[in-house]
Amino acid sequence: MDKVKHKQVRRCRRKAGIRKRVLGTPQRPRLTVYRSLNHIYAQVIDDLEGKTLLAASSIAAGASGGNCQGAADVGKRLAESAKTVGIAEVAFDRNGFRFHGRMKALANAARESGLKF
Repeated sequence: MDKVKHKQVRRCRRKAGIRKRVLGTPQRPRLTVYRSLNHIYAQVIDDLEGKTLLAASSIAAGASGGNCQGAADVGKRLAESAKTVGIAEVAFDRNGFRFHGRMKALANAARESGLKF
């Protein structure tokens, strides 16, 4: 198996393990993050209804999502939107990615802006 395919398989296995434990409810929705090479995307999801409540991305902001500063901007913007809707607490879903770098920057910025996980 080539290196890229092996990385994808490992991430999918980690993702499945996380999703077994993390569930978004109306009181505590799930904050899921996807990281591509150039951008970062975050959604707040209610899994019981199957609806996306909020979304933010580095594309919508016009910022660079390929660095920690862009990820922090997305986290801050998402937390501020969650406050206006009335969401104070979320369950963090790192989507199989390791918790470091851009993922950690987004989570810390969301926490500093008042979101609890």
